[in-house]
This record gives sequence, C-alpha cells and structure tokens, in this order.
Amino acid sequence: MSVNADGLPEAATPGDPAPPPGLVVVGRFDQPSGYGVHRPRGADSWLFTWTTGGRGRLRQGDAETRAGAGDLVVLGPGVPHGYGVEPGARHWEFWWVHCTARPSWRAWLEPHATGDGMYAVTPCPDGDDLYGRIEAAFRRMLADARWTGTGAPTATAPTDHRIAVAHSTAARELALCALEEVVLLTAGAARTPQPRSGVDSRVRRAEALVAADPGAPHTVHSLAAAVSLSPSRFAHLFTEQLGKSPMRALREARLHHAARLLEGTDLSVERVAAASGFASPFHFNRVFRERYGMPPGAYRAGGSMVGG
Repeated sequence: MSVNADGLPEAATPGDPAPPPGLVVVGRFDQPSGYGVHRPRGADSWLFTWTTGGRGRLRQGDAETRAGAGDLVVLGPGVPHGYGVEPGARHWEFWWVHCTARPSWRAWLEPHATGDGMYAVTPCPDGDDLYGRIEAAFRRMLADARWTGTGAPTATAPTDHRIAVAHSTAARELALCALEEVVLLTAGAARTPQPRSGVDSRVRRAEALVAADPGAPHTVHSLAAAVSLSPSRFAHLFTEQLGKSPMRALREARLHHAARLLEGTDLSVERVAAASGFASPFHFNRVFRERYGMPPGAYRAGGSMVGG
C-alpha cells in the first residue's frame, strides 16, 4: 500500500491547524480532486482516517501511503504530515478522528507500522459485514461525541452532522470506546503485513540486532562486523535499501524503546535515557522532544502511545 508521495496536494494555507490534544474530534468528509492538508510541524494529537470511497494519499515524515475503501491509516503526533485526494482520483470520502490514542492500541497497530509514526492497516477482501460494523462504530462515535450527559446518547448522529467535538469526559470516553472498536476490528481482520522484498539478509540481521537491544553500544563498525561486511559497504547498503543511515535507524529504535519505558515503567527519565542508549540526559530530552513533540516527562504524564 506504500507509494511515493511526490505530487501530494497541499492545503491552500500551509500549516493547516489541527485540534489541540485532549479533545476528541470526529467527522466525515467527501472531498473533491485538489483537496489537501499540509502540516509542516505535524499535529499534537493523533489522526485516524478510515476511507469509505475514492482514494486518498497520506505522508508522515519519510513514510507515505495511499488509502482506498476500508483502509485505516493512523498518523502519530509531532511528525510533519500531509494528506489529500490522490492525484488522478475524483474524490476521497473518509472518516477522521483527532484524539489522544489509548496506550493499549499500540499492540494492535504496531504490526502495521510503516515508519515515522504512521500505521497503514490494509483490509482483507470480502469484508462487507465487517465494513458495515466499522461504519456503524463511526456513526455511533459521531453521536456519542455530541452527548451532553442529559438522557441517553442517540444511537447515531443525523446524516447531515459531519463534525462533532466531545467536550465532556463521558462523551470523550464513549467516543474513544467506539474508536477502539474500529482499531480492533480493522487490525484484527487485516492482511498480515508481508516482509519487505529485496532487502539484503545482512541488512535484516543488522536491523534485528538493533531491535533486540536498542540500548546496546552499537556503532557502524560493530554492526558491520556482526554481518561480515566492511563498515563502508555496510553503511552504503543499509542506507540504499532502507532509505536511512544505520545511525538514524538506531536513534529511531532507541527513541521508540524509550517511549515504551516511559509508558510502561516508573523509571526516572535519566534511567530511561541510559537504558535506551543515550549517554546524556540533555541530549535525550532534546531528541525526544524533536521526535514526539514534547519532553519525556510530559509524554509520560499524557499517557501517549508510541509512534513507529
């Protein structure tokens, strides 16, 4: 499902604002050819999109994907992104939600990570019943977000209501429960992501070494020796095949590992930095803020979900 993002249309005003974190905002759009949004600084909230018709194209950092009917694409916070109608398509009809993702969703989305905090979940064929249930969950989400706490929330929102903001705690939690159903249904019934073809086995082994222990003192020389290549040949092959240098890949793996520790342990920020391979807490704070849009302490307090 991944594609090159050259030609992705941009918004008429670059830097189109996104809702602030903490809110749950849900809506449904059917946009014509030429529609596009471009956020050079990304968003503070997570963005979930589920396509019902036409085709869309989404970019997050260096990751790109196209979206057709049934595709769930998720963009994490703090990374420059853009999205719009795919060039050549007549329109793009999709549900979208801005919110703070629940940490428990990570396990369902991680198998579909494409990098830079993007997740692209491809549906299995012949899923009409499944799509109907997902569509119903979004409609319920739209209705729940409008609930004021008086009486019972309506089963579904009127069809002419395209956007809703959940202001109360109860409305937010109800809307997130409906979104959780969407995540579980799409990820649970999705095609198993296929291994990347054409990647040299030595590059894959180096990736596995980093993933197994991101905090280890890896260097280009140590990784090259582990896969029986010269440092220069290894660095060239790795960068050529994965589109990033070994040291950039190592830093991303360490930041991902650090985010997991912040979510799942009570280790101090200094100990998280050391356990993730960062010798300097100051440097760790700086690069973590660059990657996730907030310092480590604020990330832990907000219960944010790890990006890709």
